[in-house]
Amino acid sequence: MSCYVSHHKEIIGAELRSRISMRYKRVTKAINREFWESESETSHSLYVGSYGRGTATDASDIDILVALPKNEYDRFDAYRGNGQSRLLQVVKSSIQSTLRSTSIHADGQVIVVNFSDGMKFEILPAFMEVDWCGGETYSYPDSNMGGNWRATNPKAEQLAMRERNESSNGLLFDTCKHIRTVHNKHYSSYALSGIVIDSFVYKTIGDWHWSSGASSSPEGKYEKKLLDDFNALSAFGRYSFELLAPGSGQRVDVSKSVECLNKVLQYMV
Repeated sequence: MSCYVSHHKEIIGAELRSRISMRYKRVTKAINREFWESESETSHSLYVGSYGRGTATDASDIDILVALPKNEYDRFDAYRGNGQSRLLQVVKSSIQSTLRSTSIHADGQVIVVNFSDGMKFEILPAFMEVDWCGGETYSYPDSNMGGNWRATNPKAEQLAMRERNESSNGLLFDTCKHIRTVHNKHYSSYALSGIVIDSFVYKTIGDWHWSSGASSSPEGKYEKKLLDDFNALSAFGRYSFELLAPGSGQRVDVSKSVECLNKVLQYMV
């Protein structure tokens, strides 16, 4: 594989997408049946994470947000002592009723579903809220440190990523996928979060873009620019390295990913 970013086109094949869709619908239907008294395979859920943002590769986990009724928030928020953990267990049980032979467990904020072919789903139960200007945000449970609620805005992130990808003629998505591919092939033993990758490239891409099917600059210059920007951001150490998620502006936890991102960018240069 070339060290430099190249056109990835569509690297998740039709067969794999079909399998993802089938499993997505089964999970969604199971949760809708439990919480909404509905048999819908698509309502109240959406792809999030790298798959939802358009930057996934065929090795990426599949993240799904499932919206639950507001009264369920009130119910679990009223628990004394980590109602967030109780909520995760109830959602896990609803999925197990459909995927009986699949490995399923709750993990902090999500329910992890490990399929026998190596595909992994992470399901995030959440509660939709509409802000004063009609935008949708979601509250989700975090069972760590005694339990609390956190917020996310995946639709704003997805919109921002799509718009910048269009303005870069596809270079944004190609760069994010390329970094993931290098990570998976050469540094998979190191942690590198997908939202860190996407937020970093979104922040540093600037006006760079594909031009007439080729790079808009001499070969290697773009990759060197990414590394230079990384070095500038981390000049005072990993704890001074700050990223905000595209669109939502939420702070991104980079603490476990900075070392690996540095290795990947060094490899690309």
